[in-house]
Amino acid sequence: MEFEHDEARRRYLGRIDGEVVCALDYADDGEVVSMTRTFTNPPFRGRGHAGEITEHAVQQAEAAGRRVRPMCWYVAQWFDEHPDRAHLLA
Repeated sequence: MEFEHDEARRRYLGRIDGEVVCALDYADDGEVVSMTRTFTNPPFRGRGHAGEITEHAVQQAEAAGRRVRPMCWYVAQWFDEHPDRAHLLA
């Protein structure tokens, strides 16, 4: 999967062969990235794409020195399943 960061819309997109398969929306106050929504297009659900884009967004937040606030149930569940990343939680 290829990732695209649309900073103006505060959104990460995941593409396969140029087609958008998933997205993650966020808000960033300069210290904390609040991940507000994940979405996978219905034909692509059940393949782990939401997890891939969440991991990518978390890595980007960490690289920028930010903490993460899960505002979406999926991101919260992702952190529950990745306790080794709990140090990033705000």
